[in-house]
Amino acid sequence: MKIIIHGGFFSESNKNQETKIAKQEALSAIVTEAHHFLQSHSAVETVVFAVSLLEDHPLFNAGLGSQIQSDGKVRLSASLMDGKTQHFSGVINIEDVKNPIQVAQRLSVLDDRVLSGEGALTFARAHGFSYFNPITDQRKAEYEEKRNQQNRQGTVGCVALDRDGFLAAGTSTGGKGYEIPCRVSDSATVAGNFANAHAAISCTGVGEDIVNTALATKIVTRVMDGSSLEAATVKSFAELATIDGFAGVIGITAAGELYHLDSHDYMVWAAFDGSLQVFN
Repeated sequence: MKIIIHGGFFSESNKNQETKIAKQEALSAIVTEAHHFLQSHSAVETVVFAVSLLEDHPLFNAGLGSQIQSDGKVRLSASLMDGKTQHFSGVINIEDVKNPIQVAQRLSVLDDRVLSGEGALTFARAHGFSYFNPITDQRKAEYEEKRNQQNRQGTVGCVALDRDGFLAAGTSTGGKGYEIPCRVSDSATVAGNFANAHAAISCTGVGEDIVNTALATKIVTRVMDGSSLEAATVKSFAELATIDGFAGVIGITAAGELYHLDSHDYMVWAAFDGSLQVFN
């Protein structure tokens, strides 16, 4: 049983030692709690649990504390993929909910599993997800000063391998900040979040770059074709570099191989592989 999570990238304006330490401490606590949860739950349940904790933490750009779009609204996207059932579910640009990953989980058993905008919100309200305002004072100040245009804090995500050998991946984002309203990120697509019986990947970074290179699915496909997770990721990032792409990934295979890689040196992540690991 293994788990790895990420907390996206530092923003250019906040890349300092204090923020780094705070994020590492938060990731340590969350991955430890999620690993304990994994002892008695499936990979997909654990991924939802871990991503929910990340969404609830104001340091990360997902759920509470998400970036604000150029019209002053927060729109959230999240997706979930169960490596056992091969079901991908997600919400795109949903407003006024606390945990979009949980809405994605609720959709995972239905025939229509990816909803956007008003339809996603209507579904959420019908299934008991109440109103929640995710804007913090810090995000409001950034928006008012139009500093979000320089922020690249990415997303949050989790991949897990459970006791039965099944994999799952979940990714959630508050967007890049000050974008065109209703811009779609990679987080609720198979380019940014993918799992099957062989590997699970969650991405962070610039969504357009991740979609342009089909990053998550490409890495998993290479693992299916016999590459190690490390080799598959390194090769995919070499292709990402040809478009000067900005991304980071965390991954795990059915054999228990954990790996992470980023194109810039300030992605934060944590893993529990017998013992706690926290890195940036």
